[in-house]
Amino acid sequence: MKKKKTISVKGTEIVVIKSTGDDYLSLTDIARHRDKAHTDDVIKNWLRNRNTIELLGLWELLYNHDFKPVEFDGFRKQAGLNSFVMTPKKWIESTNAIGIISKPGRYGGTFAHKDIALEFASWISIEFKLYLIKEFQRLKNAENEHLKLEWNLQRVLAKVNYRIHTDAIKENIIPHILSKKQINFVYADEADMLNVALFGMTAKEWREKNPGAQGNIRDSASLEQLVVLSNLESINSVLIHQNISETERLKQLNEIAITQMKSLIENNNLKKLR
Repeated sequence: MKKKKTISVKGTEIVVIKSTGDDYLSLTDIARHRDKAHTDDVIKNWLRNRNTIELLGLWELLYNHDFKPVEFDGFRKQAGLNSFVMTPKKWIESTNAIGIISKPGRYGGTFAHKDIALEFASWISIEFKLYLIKEFQRLKNAENEHLKLEWNLQRVLAKVNYRIHTDAIKENIIPHILSKKQINFVYADEADMLNVALFGMTAKEWREKNPGAQGNIRDSASLEQLVVLSNLESINSVLIHQNISETERLKQLNEIAITQMKSLIENNNLKKLR
């Protein structure tokens, strides 16, 4: 690991380190925003969540060739139960994970790859996550000013440029209420169902309407849409666990997407992120 750096987010100092050439943020520091005296408990509570376990496991499957999927499946089945307990050390040692790092000692703590750390920050507070993105971008811009490189913030699932400039844009960015036909349609892919709830169309439909565009429907999303999408993924996991039908889940997710988008757009504090 290389020399650490620090960013300040709403009065909370967060350490950023390098590991295997990538950025890892201190979950211990982020947890202090919620409870300064019990940061370990905050992290453990987050790790008990089934959606968290699925996020960590899928991330490892994408980036870690030595990850142990069998152990991951075992934890995924137990996650959410009252008896389920998970710690960073247990997760790392059992699955050979690399997305989370546990450093012992006075100046140690729990660190996570930036992708994972931002999801943890979202669980702590949506507003805190947005400010964290802003300060992390400031750090990367400072680094890249020296290297003369352009850093693409979409790599950490967000964009800093605040896109709300006119009422017309506000109308376009807030999801439309889905038609009965859309709600009753069966979407085989859960990811596509979330796309419909938030964007009003599937990934395939977006590609057909934007044949010359680079990336996919989520690459073109705004900061606010990406934050809401992250929340919808967590909520959908809970609804699935409750055995709620796809039709009812889609209806609820669309209503939540509309409410949250309006809330983010109307939040005056977020104008500082422009």
